[in-house]
Amino acid sequence: MADSKPAERIHVGGFTYVLEGPTVEPAKNEVELKSIVGLMHLDAVDFINERVKKWTDEWEDCSACRFRLDGKVYLAIEDPSDGYRSSLASLAQFEDEVPMENVFPAVQVLARHRPAGRYGREADILELIDIKTGAVVLEVGTDNTNDYYPSFVASFSPENMATNPPVQS
Repeated sequence: MADSKPAERIHVGGFTYVLEGPTVEPAKNEVELKSIVGLMHLDAVDFINERVKKWTDEWEDCSACRFRLDGKVYLAIEDPSDGYRSSLASLAQFEDEVPMENVFPAVQVLARHRPAGRYGREADILELIDIKTGAVVLEVGTDNTNDYYPSFVASFSPENMATNPPVQS
């Protein structure tokens, strides 16, 4: 388990990230979405804000999604400096234990890379599909909106997990 320490800075993909509270240094730093494929177990998803140091030495808040697959924590961070458009800035992998808030019973998922969006344009999306329900549980990456605008995707659908049966009224 990581020790509590003050804000810590890590460097991934040309950005500096300030991580608050208990943190660990990433063992493998940046990974590509398309490298995460196959059957895995998902047992935690958190949405957080991170402070990112831009190339101008200014700090900017950005959205981030942490998720844990087979005990490894991944941190997907939105690029904060791309104006009214958005995209995935980087995906970092942590080998050591990272504290997670939203932990649930593990579900087996199929991790697959989706290289095209709804409109046939290029995309870079990691989809985690519950093998029992066949539904997408988590999507992370960059997609195109309205056939033109790139957009950061970090969508968690816990209702699609087999461990969360539909509520009967």
